[in-house]
Amino acid sequence: MKKSVIIGFLGTQLDSGWHDSRWDRWRPTVDITRHDDLLVSRLVLLYDSRNQRLLAQVLADIAAVSPETRVEPVLLDLQDPWDFGEMYAALFDFAQGFPFDTEHEDYWVHITTGTHVAQICWFLMVEARYIPGVLLQTSPPRRQKSGDPGSYTLIDLDLGRYDAIAQRFARAHDDAIALLKSGIATRNLAFNQLINEVERVAVRSKAPMLFMGPTGAGKSFLARRVYALKKARHQISGAFVEINCATLRGDGAASSLFGHVKGAFTGALQDRAGLLKSAHQGLLFLDEIGELGLDEQAMLLKAIEEKTFYPVGSDKESGSDFQLIAGTNRDLRGEVRNGRFREDLFARINLWTYQLPGLADRQEDIEPNLDYLLAQQAAELGHHLRFSKEARQLYLNFATSPAARWQGNFRDLSASIMRMATLAEGGRIASVQVYEEIRRLEQLWQSDSTPPTTALNALLSTEQWEGLDLFDCLQLEAVIAICQSSNSLSEAGRTLFSVSRQQRSSANDADRLRKYLAKFGLAWPAIKAGNG
Repeated sequence: MKKSVIIGFLGTQLDSGWHDSRWDRWRPTVDITRHDDLLVSRLVLLYDSRNQRLLAQVLADIAAVSPETRVEPVLLDLQDPWDFGEMYAALFDFAQGFPFDTEHEDYWVHITTGTHVAQICWFLMVEARYIPGVLLQTSPPRRQKSGDPGSYTLIDLDLGRYDAIAQRFARAHDDAIALLKSGIATRNLAFNQLINEVERVAVRSKAPMLFMGPTGAGKSFLARRVYALKKARHQISGAFVEINCATLRGDGAASSLFGHVKGAFTGALQDRAGLLKSAHQGLLFLDEIGELGLDEQAMLLKAIEEKTFYPVGSDKESGSDFQLIAGTNRDLRGEVRNGRFREDLFARINLWTYQLPGLADRQEDIEPNLDYLLAQQAAELGHHLRFSKEARQLYLNFATSPAARWQGNFRDLSASIMRMATLAEGGRIASVQVYEEIRRLEQLWQSDSTPPTTALNALLSTEQWEGLDLFDCLQLEAVIAICQSSNSLSEAGRTLFSVSRQQRSSANDADRLRKYLAKFGLAWPAIKAGNG
């Protein structure tokens, strides 16, 4: 078994006593050696030269009650034992020079004696592992009686050893993750791992963060959630300040960011603080940072590193202590190679970089985000919103299909839900609204540089196409869109004939749809394959 080594201060008040009556008092340094269940091999006792007489008395008393304990006095003269800097430096030097032998000895740091400053320093030393041990807290007996040494407790600062504390940390971590995701139960593994690391970095660091990803991937949204998380943890007190750098042009760019003084340029009629100053003690989100000019990049680098900058037209420095989150949809490494982005600034903001995937790469997250956005719209419109069962499945089939390009990512999804919610009769989104929305999205995603194409181009020959009336073309396009977003002929038929089928005693939706398609020489397998 390892030997027990206790390190602590001689208690100038608690350990004092000169007469025989001292044995009727609880004296922590003496009494820690009197426990029947504890064998103290060594007691390292720090003392001040002004307490030589008390030290001699305590040494004699320990020798009387625990002759097997070897006491090693260590002189530690301090000008002011209540000065934190002096106390910490002295204990740090003590710990650095102490011959710890963790293979053969256990170290307990006695925090009951000494000044409150000493107790704090002991805690910091053990927590930082400068002293490889645990804290020892001793307490007097509840009822003072001769011979009772009181009680003692060991405190291990490795919080992972405490199940209840570990569970509370886990709950706090889960709550933080939920806050970052606004309670959306995202399912994409890569995105969830990204958010998990963002949470840990956000609560432990003030270093810049860089969110990369396509427009609409949620960079601004995530930056706001990071701010909310740090605000909830009391790690930040200032405002959230956001600017899209693509909107900053010419002479006004530096003024917007760093402020200006009155008369700095034509139109500068009064002083302006600027966005960096507004973000003092808060969080500054610079979206599309790659759009900043090189001069502004140089000024921003100084502001990040030194927390100071010069407002436009001023020869007096201004200061702002802010945390930076930058966003971009550009390849900043390529911009650095091409001389359009400063290498030193990129190195400074590239410490914590996260690539946010687009919506098309997170298809499994479309459904939970749909529910979140629908709840948002319901709150905004002031009434309950819901999909019919067929409409919900129709929309999800399309939204997760290759036909759904989601060029604007979550912005497209949010706008789509808003349109359907607005047009919903009685708060119910039916298949007809979904079909109309699919048409809108397909038109939205058509490239301006290429002629619009439809499913009919691939399914019908030129002769067939030219032989159809516009009415038939529009109707057939609508039917094909429903078919391609459905899993079976029957499902597509139920969607297309959802009203009239209720009036039939025996509804064979698949047969009705098959006959309709046959009029144009089309069959279900060809439609699903996307070619004639």
